[in-house]
Amino acid sequence: MSEYKTTAGVEVHCELKTNSKMFSDSINNYGGMANVNISEIDFALPGILPCVNEYGIRLGLKAAMVLNCTINKTVVFDRKNYFYPDLPKGYQITQARNPIGINGYVEIEVDGKTKKIGIHDIHIEEDTCKSSHYKDTSYLDFNRNGVPLIEIVSEPDLNSAEETRLYLEKLREILLYANISDCKIEEGSMRCDVNVSVSKTEELGTRTETKNVGSISNAGTVVEVEAKRQIEELEKGNKIQEETRRYDEKENKTVLMRVKETGNDYRYFPEPDIPSFELDDELLEEVRHSIEVLPDDRRKIYIEKGISKINADKLIQNKQLSDYLLGLEDIDLVIASNLLLGDISAYLNKKEILLKETRLTHDKFRELVEKLSKQEITNKVFKDILADLMETEKNVSEIISSKGIETISDENALLEIVNKIIEENEESVHDYKSGHDRAIKYLMGQIMKETKGKANPALVNQLLISKLQNR
Repeated sequence: MSEYKTTAGVEVHCELKTNSKMFSDSINNYGGMANVNISEIDFALPGILPCVNEYGIRLGLKAAMVLNCTINKTVVFDRKNYFYPDLPKGYQITQARNPIGINGYVEIEVDGKTKKIGIHDIHIEEDTCKSSHYKDTSYLDFNRNGVPLIEIVSEPDLNSAEETRLYLEKLREILLYANISDCKIEEGSMRCDVNVSVSKTEELGTRTETKNVGSISNAGTVVEVEAKRQIEELEKGNKIQEETRRYDEKENKTVLMRVKETGNDYRYFPEPDIPSFELDDELLEEVRHSIEVLPDDRRKIYIEKGISKINADKLIQNKQLSDYLLGLEDIDLVIASNLLLGDISAYLNKKEILLKETRLTHDKFRELVEKLSKQEITNKVFKDILADLMETEKNVSEIISSKGIETISDENALLEIVNKIIEENEESVHDYKSGHDRAIKYLMGQIMKETKGKANPALVNQLLISKLQNR
């Protein structure tokens, strides 16, 4: 079985972040009352003509750009004809033969090496109704019918479950940061179909397609279980058919839905109600300039500034923190990232609020980081003033002053305390002289305890070492 090579490709459907649908002015809104965001256009009633959502075109164009595609400036829509209850018009408007982007790629890191995953094309289309099933009854919510989608079709460049997950995670990350889609898999705004084949030669085997996989984790699992199923069938002497399958999470297996349709079954033809049109260079430049700093560029900035790769990845996973930090490149980003990922994140989670809903302005945060960097305040002081920083308009100095917790930086006052602690801890002094470095930490702790955490730690450390070396 180890002789077989697994090959996978993924078709990802992402709903676009528009206010209205792709070809009508019906509201694009998730979570509302069922079957209210609909119009005559969504049903293609006689005498009704569709109109193209310009912002949907812009988002599709942006997706093609951030995924390194060659842009197709001629926009042509096609009809994909098939009968299914979730398609009230009897056809779907899509881009079958003239996708907005082709020949793109995404780079993932596998075992420390960069691998380029090709993107065959990106095309714009409309979503279908949402189907819900209960016992022997199916229910349809037409609110989703006509919602703008992009379909991102990868090349068959994936060879494992891990690569499939990494690709989907990277894709989701890019689309989120480009503000193209919210990619909420649990709400269905990002869905994927996974194509899998196995072969003992360089020639690809017969592929199957597993539809509507509900999570990135499950997409990887589908690659594993479907490859295993195909290998077992081939070892029995059976042939693999082109099939459409679904993933049964409880049984952890794929299940046959139907024999796969071919392109001819859909009777594609140019959409007669939407003439083709050209995208001009001015529009392309506008869209290009609207692209924010993307995740990989942010990682590079963070790591170059000394932030660990683990923390850089954590920042990328939390866009609100990443956006906040990106405007503060002129400060100690290591301290800043530790604060944001540590106590500040804990505060936000506890209060169930977003950072933008607090009073922590860039100016206040910059002052905080600078004081910690210069050791003008301690971590204890920071913890004591955190709530005030987040909830009041006062700056760091004003809060510290109002609480009477100013850092002690008077050298004479600190020297007196240092001498006192040394006299009271002769055993630790002896340990230090004997080469036990932990003794200095103990003595520092005693001094900070004596000053209730107010002593300037850098100055205390300097005075303490000087005194110990001269004894």
